[in-house]
Amino acid sequence: MSKVKKAIIPAAGLGTRFLPATKTVPKEMLTIVDAPIIFYVVEEAVKAGIEDIVLIAGRGKHSIEDFFDTSYELEDRLAKEGKSHLLDRLAHIRSMANIISIRQKQALGLGHAVLSGLPVVGKEPFAVLLGDEITMGFRGEPNVTAQLVSSFNETETSTIAIMEVLEKDVSKYGIADVEEVKPGFFKVNSLIEKPKPHQTKSRWALPGRYVFDSEIMNLLKNATPSLNGEIQLTDSMKVLCESRGLNAMTFKANRYDAGDKLGYLQANIELGLRNPELQSGLRDYILAISKKLKNGFLE
Repeated sequence: MSKVKKAIIPAAGLGTRFLPATKTVPKEMLTIVDAPIIFYVVEEAVKAGIEDIVLIAGRGKHSIEDFFDTSYELEDRLAKEGKSHLLDRLAHIRSMANIISIRQKQALGLGHAVLSGLPVVGKEPFAVLLGDEITMGFRGEPNVTAQLVSSFNETETSTIAIMEVLEKDVSKYGIADVEEVKPGFFKVNSLIEKPKPHQTKSRWALPGRYVFDSEIMNLLKNATPSLNGEIQLTDSMKVLCESRGLNAMTFKANRYDAGDKLGYLQANIELGLRNPELQSGLRDYILAISKKLKNGFLE
């Protein structure tokens, strides 16, 4: 039996990289093919056996709550027209998990967002999935959150996902200094938030998937604001390394930073190619447009 039944999804960011679109539309509600970004994240949590999902939202994010709520008029009309199947994915999620929304009253950093989920999480272990990161497991493989949950159940130690990045990209992520225990599995020695390349030798980045025991909440309660005056999750994770220990693991999955314009476009293209309704037409379009490229740009 899985011990991890709760998850926190921080979704209170301002989405400045997608302005002006995100002035009125939360970035988590931007569409990937036919569903908002956050739906893929919630879907991943549910497939990993999570039962209670806590959305940490901010001002102007009510559309996220509305999306997961029942829309009687729409659902009744679709039922009468014989089109209920259009909402089957959403109905399945609602039947499998409790979606709970908590307002983060101030944007005080990722650590503060995670701490905001304490009233629901309590003293239980929990997963954290960033609301603008999409990971898609390979066919037949458990997804990233499921892999982390499995590791936690086996080791009873907080476990995070890591991926190797180029030197020029380390400043975009929290970076973990790790020691390999066995292939794909590591002990975390320390962490640093968005360092300059010369500040760390490590190239192991945190792509936004974690499973923690309840001790991280105790550390976040007593955390001091640091970078940009925010409560950084990595600061408390660093302390966790020194107290209870922290594991890290690589993962088998495709990962898209859907909070970044290029990552968002890549996710639409690749998930579109997986969609039975779109894959043939989209493939033909990509092949056709590639012939029009000259020196990497359209003529």
